[in-house]
Amino acid sequence: MQDPPIWQRLAAALVYLLPWSDALQFGRSLFGLFPPLQWAVLPAIPLLQLQQAIPFGGLVLFLLLFLAVVRNPRVPYLIRFNALQAILIDIVLVLLGLAFSILLAPLGPNFAVRTLENTVFLGALLLVLFAVIQSLRGKEADIPTVSEAVRMQIF
Repeated sequence: MQDPPIWQRLAAALVYLLPWSDALQFGRSLFGLFPPLQWAVLPAIPLLQLQQAIPFGGLVLFLLLFLAVVRNPRVPYLIRFNALQAILIDIVLVLLGLAFSILLAPLGPNFAVRTLENTVFLGALLLVLFAVIQSLRGKEADIPTVSEAVRMQIF
């Protein structure tokens, strides 16, 4: 079996900027504690600027990625698989962000809230790093439950 071309691997890895850009909000307190961690923000800056420049930029990007990449059978499987997996991870992060803002905002930035935010951020960091590395290797990042859901949707 032949490995996918490098452009497919790079495109498959690039789609993980979407969940990474939404995971950054959870790392605010860690950025203050570990300043070198702020370098992790750099890859997401163009995407964050795009999302802020366009009204409902996140939703537009989500729909564009879903309709133009995931549902397009002419796009190579590796890119479609990783795009849908990145979208599903992003949906979870957006829902966690909403839950934190609604349920935990009244508590203020106490120790428990910061710990939960740090846990989500570090989990997202590890998940995105794993997925990017696997994509660059030309392999599917097998994430339990998420990958199974993706395989059921990709035809």
